[in-house]
Amino acid sequence: MAATTTTTEKKSSSKNKKDYSKLSGKQKAAIFLVSLGSEISSEIFKHLREDEVETLTFEIARLDTVEAEFKDAVLEEFQQLMSAQNFITTGGIDFARELLEKSLGSQKAIDIINRLTSSLQVRPFDFIRRTDPAHLLNFIQQEHPQTIALILAYLEPNKASVILQNLPEEIQSDVARRIATMDRTSPDVLREVERVLEKKLSSLSSEDYTAAGGVESIVEILNLVDRSSEKTIIESLEEEDPDLAEEIKKRMFVFEDIVMLDDRAIQKVMREVDTQELAKALKAVDTEVQDKIFRNMSKRAAAMLKEDMEFMGPVRLKDVEESQQKIVSTIRRLEDSGEIVIARSGEDELVV
Repeated sequence: MAATTTTTEKKSSSKNKKDYSKLSGKQKAAIFLVSLGSEISSEIFKHLREDEVETLTFEIARLDTVEAEFKDAVLEEFQQLMSAQNFITTGGIDFARELLEKSLGSQKAIDIINRLTSSLQVRPFDFIRRTDPAHLLNFIQQEHPQTIALILAYLEPNKASVILQNLPEEIQSDVARRIATMDRTSPDVLREVERVLEKKLSSLSSEDYTAAGGVESIVEILNLVDRSSEKTIIESLEEEDPDLAEEIKKRMFVFEDIVMLDDRAIQKVMREVDTQELAKALKAVDTEVQDKIFRNMSKRAAAMLKEDMEFMGPVRLKDVEESQQKIVSTIRRLEDSGEIVIARSGEDELVV
């Protein structure tokens, strides 16, 4: 009897494995969402398109009882795919394959990579994501500004900002302008640029037209460069392309724009910043900015801040700009978290 039961279990297990291999991606997604529970699944639905929600809702409705083997298999597959995608993002296809082979074996690694890359378009220049920006700067700064702009547009903004602020001043604004006005780049051009870089690093190309650059891209980069470079680039752009410069400035937030914040927002910001940093930041701004700050402080606190500024004496411009940048970073963080609202130039903010 025991032998019969064992044989039956083996047949059942074999049937489950066979059935699982026939599940569609939609069915697996439905099982995955059911496994997560309604609370988490509802949060995921908020980030999906309406047609995707309808499709998944239909698949979930069709599910009967989700067997434990299916649930475990779906969760394991999801974990493997997420790990692989993370490896690809941080180090590229070859890096991901190498790590997966060590943990799952060659065939399993190939299956996962193929499954991902069939739907995942790896961004051009993915191979330079782990390259130190200083090293990258050394061998791209002599390239044509359009080539530099193309590379920076595909880099993470924090790395692109390091390179942009360290480029020769005479080409900084040209590169910034080219990023801002960049639209789509053909795969032939991408492959050619990657081929040049391949001599020192490695190559990864994309067969599809890919979008990068644009005003939002350069704004994100400029928000991370040092204040001096930011001013130089904007001033040069104002001479070369006033309309573009104005569009970029509308989307940026610099320290002087603190006057655009309402009183509640300024008070929130001041609770988050160090008094000494604030005193230093106010040393090189006009009275309008200073008055806006003082009006949002108690008389005693404002008097103490003025004393700090007076007794501080001369401060290097670089130190002033660093303090301003720290406060701007705090303001951007508070805006991102929804704690304050910035009414930018040319925008009609609706607050309810």
